[in-house]
Amino acid sequence: MKSAEEIMEILEAFDLTGSYRDAGELAGVSHHTVARYVAARDAGRLTDKPAARPQLIDEFLPKVEEWVEKSRGKVRADVAHEKLLAAGFTGSERTTRRAVAAVKKAYRLGHTRVHRPWITEPGLWLQYDFGDGPVIDGAKTVLFCAWLAWSRFRVVLAIRDRTAPSVFAALDQVFRRLGGAPTYVLTDNEKTVTVEHVAGMAVRNPQMVAFARHYGVTVLTCEPVDPASKGGTENTVKLAKADLVPKDTNLLPGYGSFAELEAACAAFGEQVNARVHRVTRRAPAEMLAEEQARLHALPQAPHTIAFGTTRQIPVNTPMVSFESGQYSVPHHLLGETVWVRTHGTGAD
Repeated sequence: MKSAEEIMEILEAFDLTGSYRDAGELAGVSHHTVARYVAARDAGRLTDKPAARPQLIDEFLPKVEEWVEKSRGKVRADVAHEKLLAAGFTGSERTTRRAVAAVKKAYRLGHTRVHRPWITEPGLWLQYDFGDGPVIDGAKTVLFCAWLAWSRFRVVLAIRDRTAPSVFAALDQVFRRLGGAPTYVLTDNEKTVTVEHVAGMAVRNPQMVAFARHYGVTVLTCEPVDPASKGGTENTVKLAKADLVPKDTNLLPGYGSFAELEAACAAFGEQVNARVHRVTRRAPAEMLAEEQARLHALPQAPHTIAFGTTRQIPVNTPMVSFESGQYSVPHHLLGETVWVRTHGTGAD
């Protein structure tokens, strides 16, 4: 097949001589080649791509398309070739690989996810997610990362675990830092939010429903295994882990206590929220001041589940059990129900 430059030289020689043979001699090709390109130009079908020719695999292409569709574009070419040989295909594995690659490309184009620009409104959306925090005194920590969509305001909190009391306490603290509650809260399908899916519909955790009702928000979850639907908070997790978790890339020293991690999270939030965002061209802290007018007012007291897990104190022993340990409580709480959770700033 001739290149575009060679085709132009052939046609130029023909326009100069007006003869197929003379043009062929000037361009160094057969006069039949000159005639073919001149005819293609006259018919408006001039191209530098080779003409499609029948192949041995053509009659097996429907079966290849079926395998690609059934495997959602993941079937391997060598597996498809073995199946084709069993079906009577006599071509080479190279032919099969080319055919499978072409069918996979067409499948991806037909099933690609199209992203549309998300035009946010102030006061509507808050997203949150979790990241693995540093290990402190042999215990793992969690980075709770929240992102307010319109102002791009980020809040990163250090928590001990991802249990419901810790998550709800973190959400309460995020709302109070923002100065109000949004309309929607978007997150993953964790057990603290979604207990199961029935007929594709998410069944909410009753504790989360009570928590959302207390603050007047609607909790929504993204599609399973679909982080792209909450890209803002995913990016917040990435930034927080890069700047707060000690790694070889950031040369951060280890944290001596949980209080140091909490202080680092607060400093990180002040830094990123005071920096001009590349999309809005404004600092998130400046935009939050405007968005606060669209946030809902918060109740005076947090929801009780944010206090922790409930424990009944015996009537004669001022002790409470929590995570395989016994802890003393004031004696005036004998016989009362209390909430227990791991939280707080301090060396211990």
